[in-house]
Amino acid sequence: MLYRSAKQDPERRFHALYDKVARSDMLARAWADVAANRGAPGVDGVTIADIRAGGAEAVGSFLEGIAEQLRAHIYRPAPLRRVHIPKPGKPGETRPLPAIDQMSVGLWIRA
Repeated sequence: MLYRSAKQDPERRFHALYDKVARSDMLARAWADVAANRGAPGVDGVTIADIRAGGAEAVGSFLEGIAEQLRAHIYRPAPLRRVHIPKPGKPGETRPLPAIDQMSVGLWIRA
């Protein structure tokens, strides 16, 4: 949503983004996308299965924790995990891999 708006109007400025990014409904939608993509764990080692293990209540608690940090302006993304991706016939490449919470926040912003 924000990504598309910024692309359509490069001169547009966004103010008070935390209230938009911290919306629980949008974080839930982003979570569904991350889970559907089977996102790999980041540097924190937390997997989608770990979060889902506690059931729907655990997922809700995880997302609400992110939303609270965003609203309080204290959310800080974890460092990125570097992963080597082999390519057939090529040397491959190293790519950054964010933690699950970063994927959820990032997907919402790019949605």
